[in-house]
Amino acid sequence: MHVHTANFRKKALVIGGSLGGLFTANILKNIGWDVDIYERSAADLDSRGGGMVLQPDVVNVFKEVGASIKGGLGVSSKDRVVFDPKGDVLQRDRAPQTQTSWRLIYSNMREHFGDKHYHQGKTLVNIIQQEDSVNALFDDGSEVNADILIGADGGNSTVRKLVSPTSKTQYAGYVAYRGLIKEKDMPQDAKELLGDFGFASNTRSHILGYLVPGDNNSSEEGSRYYNWVWYRAVEEINELPDLMTDKAGKRREYAIPPGMLAPKWRTKVYQDANALLPCAFKAAVLATEEPFAQAIVDLTSEKMVYTNVLLLGDAAFIPRPHTAASSAKAAANALALGGALAQVTSYDELKSALDKWEKPQLSLGNYLYQQGSRAGSYLIFGK
Repeated sequence: MHVHTANFRKKALVIGGSLGGLFTANILKNIGWDVDIYERSAADLDSRGGGMVLQPDVVNVFKEVGASIKGGLGVSSKDRVVFDPKGDVLQRDRAPQTQTSWRLIYSNMREHFGDKHYHQGKTLVNIIQQEDSVNALFDDGSEVNADILIGADGGNSTVRKLVSPTSKTQYAGYVAYRGLIKEKDMPQDAKELLGDFGFASNTRSHILGYLVPGDNNSSEEGSRYYNWVWYRAVEEINELPDLMTDKAGKRREYAIPPGMLAPKWRTKVYQDANALLPCAFKAAVLATEEPFAQAIVDLTSEKMVYTNVLLLGDAAFIPRPHTAASSAKAAANALALGGALAQVTSYDELKSALDKWEKPQLSLGNYLYQQGSRAGSYLIFGK
């Protein structure tokens, strides 16, 4: 067997500079690889998703690469509390956990990786694969070559469209409205939600909320944010395209960012809150000046390795938010990739390592897809 060794450089290109890309780049850099990140956004990424539940795999990435988390991991909650539509407590369970924010994880990972190899405003337009390397072509005419290219560019992945054009997201039949309120601005009626992880369900409606770090990643009492997520069934053919058209008239694919929800939908969120939510959640939603929205979609992949191109995180599988596992799955993918590539010294070893990495990652993605689908069908549609 011919073994390629001469040109093996341990060089990786990561497309996408959000959490999945940063987890992967930091892990590979930590095992001695030469890594560059290419992010299509020209501006720094912002706290797009608001809050998230902190999962062990995310913490493990920080430990693995020796990154510190400034300001602590996040905000702790002690109990999970379920309210009925009238506002009475149906159930209270002891369930300590930590909620963090997208911004806290991103800013710490970004700082650890550094700016030198993080390239912004770089939109991938094509990939050219050779037997022993891969070229990335960008819309500014630049071209970069490496041993492997990793697509960590999210649910709307350009890398996936190039290597697997038939893979498509499927709308799940409902959306998540979201909101963030400064803790000090929480109305009196809503303050009973603070400190716990709260839930409430109604007809085709499921809401949850929890505290997350505030500005400058502060977890100090009084400076935190309350983060709520409200799932509502939205019909696909007429309602969804209308909801996904922002207040400037621009049609967006899956998400309306804060400040861009069309006035009629903003009004509808408040009207539905009055009709469907228990008092505390209603007060929190009505106090939110700029609710935002995302369509809930499913994405599964039959493959994550295409010779020397990989798909990772939401570029390969989008787990529904009920799993609280989107960032954790990207972290698990990255940790496993670091383990698989740590001892690789040739292209033949690389191919074998990627084959071994792929199978358990596909299993994890499919497991989370099924878990999320079951949870969502039950919570929103009662089936």
